[in-house]
Amino acid sequence: MTSLRDEPVLETVRICSGYGDIQVLREVSVRVWPGRLSVLLGSNGAGKTTTLRTVSGLNRATAGSVRLFGRDVTKLAPSDRVRLGLAYVMEGKRLFHRRTVEENLLLGGYGKARGRRALRRQAGAMYERFPVLGERRRSRAGELSGGQQQMLAIAQALMAQPRVLLLDEPSGGLAPIIVKQVLAIVDELKADGLGVLLVEQAAEEAVRIADHVTVLDVGRVVIDKPAAEIESVAEIQHAYLGGYRSKPPRSSLPLL
Repeated sequence: MTSLRDEPVLETVRICSGYGDIQVLREVSVRVWPGRLSVLLGSNGAGKTTTLRTVSGLNRATAGSVRLFGRDVTKLAPSDRVRLGLAYVMEGKRLFHRRTVEENLLLGGYGKARGRRALRRQAGAMYERFPVLGERRRSRAGELSGGQQQMLAIAQALMAQPRVLLLDEPSGGLAPIIVKQVLAIVDELKADGLGVLLVEQAAEEAVRIADHVTVLDVGRVVIDKPAAEIESVAEIQHAYLGGYRSKPPRSSLPLL
């Protein structure tokens, strides 16, 4: 018998999208399940961010469909997708830098119809998850370190209590030790039952915590399978170079 956990909470079905006359995505299909982490990998320009923007509604799908909790949301506005339980953390720590940590959190929760008291309770839950944010709740977001800003960006998205979270390059520009901390936080989100779609350049680290891996090459899916079936980083790197149709090299670093 198929359980609810086996049903995708997010699914794109052969979506096409782009910018003006430039087509970026060519029939891209990705899936996200509750309590699992799907990782979307690929070289620069492969279409990873465009996929997230199309899922969120910021880019229009010119073909195919986006399904959220079994519902076709292809033509819904981004705000309607948020109300249904979708949250998107964009690349580059998009915060209100002149606002305090707490103000950023409260702003993140205004997409839901809740009172100020409920918002502050939710902010308190974020301080429990990210203690450093509690310690710096009165500081301006622009005064935080890069790692702390990324934590705040994730916490801000979680304020809306989403069921599906899109994350675009959360490790971008961070020191290696901070990258591990941020990806550990991403891994922990699965325990809350969140379905997570992660775009990440740190391929090896991402695959280690992933449940499913999709690799794009020039807007097309070239790998789509459970992370347990990914034998090596070289297999992914080979796909980046557009050579996945041929046999990946034998000499490779295994994923331990």
